Parts: sequence; C-alpha cells; structure tokens
Amino acid sequence: MSDLPEDRPVAFAGGRAESFVDLLSLDEIEQNIFRGTCHAGAPLRAFGGQVAAQALVAAGRTVTADRHVHSLHAYFLRPGRTTSPIIYLVDRVRDGRSFTTRRVMAVQNGETIFTLSASFKVPEDTPEHRRAMPDVPRPEDLPDPYEGLPRSARDHYEVSQTRLVMDMRFVPKDPGAITHLTDGIPHQRVWMKAAEKLPDDPLLHVCAMAYMSDLTLAGTAAAPHITDPQNLQMASLDHAMWFHRPFRADEWLLFAQASPTAQDARGFAIGEFYNHDGVLVAHAVQEAVIRQH
Repeated sequence: MSDLPEDRPVAFAGGRAESFVDLLSLDEIEQNIFRGTCHAGAPLRAFGGQVAAQALVAAGRTVTADRHVHSLHAYFLRPGRTTSPIIYLVDRVRDGRSFTTRRVMAVQNGETIFTLSASFKVPEDTPEHRRAMPDVPRPEDLPDPYEGLPRSARDHYEVSQTRLVMDMRFVPKDPGAITHLTDGIPHQRVWMKAAEKLPDDPLLHVCAMAYMSDLTLAGTAAAPHITDPQNLQMASLDHAMWFHRPFRADEWLLFAQASPTAQDARGFAIGEFYNHDGVLVAHAVQEAVIRQH
C-alpha cells in the first residue's frame, strides 16, 4: 500500500493547500471509500487535475506496494464544487499475477462527477527504446513567470494555488510567445515540479504528475483561437496518461505539448514528460471543450 497519509486532515477545505501532500490527502471513511476536498480551477469549480490525482490516490490505496500504476483513463462528467467534499468509491476490478485494475467513481452531492480506470503492474526488466527530449533551455536559465506579479494577480484562484505548490518555467519560442505554431499546430513546452521535496513514495509522485498534466494541455489546444480570454470557456472532457519510467515530481520535468487538431468546440492535445536528464518518463493526452463566447 502507499505511504500517502490516510487520516491527515484536509488543510485547505476548498481554499489553499501548502504542499502536494495536502492536495492529495484523503480520509478513508470505509473500506474502498475515501473523501477529499478540492481547490478551485475556475471560480467555484474544482480543479480537474486534483480530482484525477485524488482518484488515483484512492485506487492506489487498495493496491499492494509491489505494483506501480502504468496507465489511467478518465472522464470528467460534471463540474465538481469546492464547497463540499468529494467521495471516491473504488471498485477492485481485478488482481492478476502481473496486473491489477481499479475503477474509481468520484461522487459529490449524490452525482457522479468523474470516473477513472487505472492499471497497476509488477515491474519487469526488458529491452527498451525511447524518443529523445527536444532541445530546449534548461529550467535554471528561464524566468519564474510569477516573480514580480502584483498581489491582486497572485491572489487569483489559479495563480495563487499553483504558485504555492509548484514551480513552473515556460519555454518561449520567441520573446513573449509561450505557445507557438509548428507545421500549423500549436506547441507549448513547460518545465514544472513540486515546490518542495516530497516523500519517497512512487504513487505520490505519479499522482502529483497527474495534477500537473491538467494545467496546460487545454490551453495549448485553445491558444490559436483565443480572441477574448475573458469570454473563453475551457473544460476537460477526458484524460489519459501512461507512465513509462520512474521519476520524481519534485525534480524538474519538461512537459512538451502539441495540439494536432481542434474542431466542434473540442481541442485535442498530447504531452510528453521528460526528466531533467532528458529521459522520456510519461505521456498525457486530453480532449477539452473550448468555446469562445
């Protein structure tokens, strides 16, 4: 089982968390039933990346420590609220010789708001290959995007919470241009990591990456079409991840993203995570609603 805290009180109750451990803390209220609270990703709407991360925590709590999560597939069904707890119900679908499968339903106020399927596997030593990391500036050479922001901007729900628990460095294509077009499609590259050292629990680091992966994918798909940011609607529809190799979420990870297509008020984006040494460690794929009102 994971070493994630089981009965640590939720420190933020819909407000602020001081660390990723706070963000991922769940109460176990019965066998296979967990309770958590989420901060905002939009006004009064729970941040989807945190819902996904907490659902994965709940699944991982029911799996033996010798099996590591290698993939997840999730659907965002209804917007979660920050004003009441979310209940995570875990279905122990299968415990095989090499693979373990779990399904999780996130329920709030009597309605299912999110579903997740996750697969866990006993590690094996086999031949491998991988793509090389793009040639980009190192995070140490890039500016902190939040440095010098006025307090009014720092207190914005998204900037404030992200700033507390994460470090991020955006890789510009040109000065002032974070998202850029290559071969007619938008790309974005961001270095990110937890702001503090995390416990040595592989599940905690995977769940932290699940949180991170929902921060910028939809924005990458929307970037070429934004004409009025104040009247932009974006919401995740579904999300999938594959975890290839061990990594630490408290060390710099490059999230290299591209959006091959957008249509029918839906944007599709793919992201690759590389560690600081250039090793490909994970993939994330997302489709999101994108509407400009």
